[in-house]
Amino acid sequence: MYGIGAMDKKGKRQSILFLVNPKSGVSSKRRVPQMVEQYLDRNRYDVTVCYTRYVGHAYELAKDAVARGVDVVVAVGGDGTVNEVGRALVHTGTAMGVVPCGSGNGFARHLGIPIGVKRAIEFINAAEPVDIDYGKINGHPFFCSCGMGFDAVVSNDFAKGKNRGMLNYIRHSLLDWVRYKPETYVVETRELKESFEAFVIACGNASQYGNNAYITPFASMRDGLITASILSPFNAFEMPMMATHLFTHTFDESTHVTTLAAPWIRIKREKAGPVHFDGEPCEMEQELLIEMVAGGVKVLAAPGWDGTCAPVPLYRQMYELFAGSLPDIADFEIKRK
Repeated sequence: MYGIGAMDKKGKRQSILFLVNPKSGVSSKRRVPQMVEQYLDRNRYDVTVCYTRYVGHAYELAKDAVARGVDVVVAVGGDGTVNEVGRALVHTGTAMGVVPCGSGNGFARHLGIPIGVKRAIEFINAAEPVDIDYGKINGHPFFCSCGMGFDAVVSNDFAKGKNRGMLNYIRHSLLDWVRYKPETYVVETRELKESFEAFVIACGNASQYGNNAYITPFASMRDGLITASILSPFNAFEMPMMATHLFTHTFDESTHVTTLAAPWIRIKREKAGPVHFDGEPCEMEQELLIEMVAGGVKVLAAPGWDGTCAPVPLYRQMYELFAGSLPDIADFEIKRK
């Protein structure tokens, strides 16, 4: 554990705890304490940095931080780390910050937080706490998205693998595509009850799963609604067009996609099986209740942020895909010192 003192202009320090998940994503987290010391605004924060040691440790440390009155807890990791920290902070006065270091980083991307430790820390310097929504799937909180169908199967296989990263996720997707069979789901909201044959049902608080895959492109974190995309089966020849829709923020324009927005959605499927929430797979019951809790957690966001996500141009996505595994340039700056 590392401590760094700071004082704001009024002489009052804000306490901030960085919880670093060393196993998230593909990049090393060894230099995070030095980068926090170098780039965080010391006129604003009194800082502690702590590494997590096991699954659930971030939740325990964040819960303890709330009890001690810490002002901000920062999840340094992926959407799974965000989930652990967020669960501890719901309905408290402690805000959550994010330094995205995971495989997909859907939650951070929706908030407009830059990918890269240096830039994410600098984002925190200018950010302000705002209230956002969070979801529940059969009582389990999620902050980015949840879903079932093909993507839940892929998430399950991806989690079992040793390698992380976008390219490895694509490999698992192609392998599972060959053997996956769509299911029939009964979907109910206040306004409808209808049966769908679906390849995927995705429910988003955020607009994307991660890596700029905009599965629910017009989701907002501040409207009190779950945005759902129901994807009907499609053939292999249509896959390039579906991928184009997914990464160009036009998924809802596909003829294979039905979109819904509601405070709650009840889904009954053919049998119990895998689901995922915030990128983490698990087994759940046949019937699922997905509900939104409005304004239930505070996060650090850019001043004036309205809860939605601006799409990232394709050229920038390609750069991130192929350069994202490179070390942050700030690593080299620290090494020279």
